Amino acid sequence: MTTVMNASDLRFFPSADGDLAYLDTGSGDLVVLVHSGFVDHRLWHAQIPALAAAGHRVIALDVRGHGSSANASKPFRWADDVAGLLRHLDAGPAVLVGLSMGGLVVTNTVLEYPELVRAVVTCGAATGEFRYTDPFNRGLQAEMARTLAAGDIEGWLEAFEQVLPGPGRTVDDVDQDSLRLIRDLARGTLSKHTPGEKDWLVPVADTFARAADITAPLLALNGGLEPADMLAAAERLAATVRDGRTEVVDGVGHYPNLEKPGVFNKILLDFLRSL
Repeated sequence: MTTVMNASDLRFFPSADGDLAYLDTGSGDLVVLVHSGFVDHRLWHAQIPALAAAGHRVIALDVRGHGSSANASKPFRWADDVAGLLRHLDAGPAVLVGLSMGGLVVTNTVLEYPELVRAVVTCGAATGEFRYTDPFNRGLQAEMARTLAAGDIEGWLEAFEQVLPGPGRTVDDVDQDSLRLIRDLARGTLSKHTPGEKDWLVPVADTFARAADITAPLLALNGGLEPADMLAAAERLAATVRDGRTEVVDGVGHYPNLEKPGVFNKILLDFLRSL
């Protein structure tokens, strides 16, 4: 049965545009966990205790506009938020681990603030320029955008859930505890927003063109059932970075950390031990 951390354990960083929430536990070499879109730090419930037990200080944040963190009221970049938190804590360099949207966040951060980053792990992500090319995922993204604009949370969840299994499976094949967790976390974040509100996010430009400048070790760790173009983009990123490598968790889609946490944790911890 899925268990999650208590919200009372959260701390808050007073950024220039509202408070940003984060969990800070354990001691040792620093690992920062950045969740996927529309959820929050509790996505990492199976990784936080494993990392702490292995001798790591773990920071798991709620990205701006998600979970218990403030919504944006002016232009911002996720990389600036991560860097601001690390500097506030006088911490780093850190290993940054990001899933999906979080993968973009950690890639952006190592490009913009290389001095704060020891290594990078991306899951279900490549760089900001990546776009799905297959009709199935492009159609799902269009439906998610339509329901989000209409404020139809349940409709958005139905579309979003179709992303999770990966090709060859259905939602019924996904671990149901994990599915309920993602659904509950997404409802919480979506309820913080209103239809048609301004998107203040400023994207980091030319991320793939700059990837060859990344000197930190990078692991692209993906579910084996991700769409082929996603896996190919992750391979290209790892091949472009000076010290890049890839690993695959077989038999799972977009959330390998939830569906096969034991396998995911072993690969992650092996990578950390190699640094």
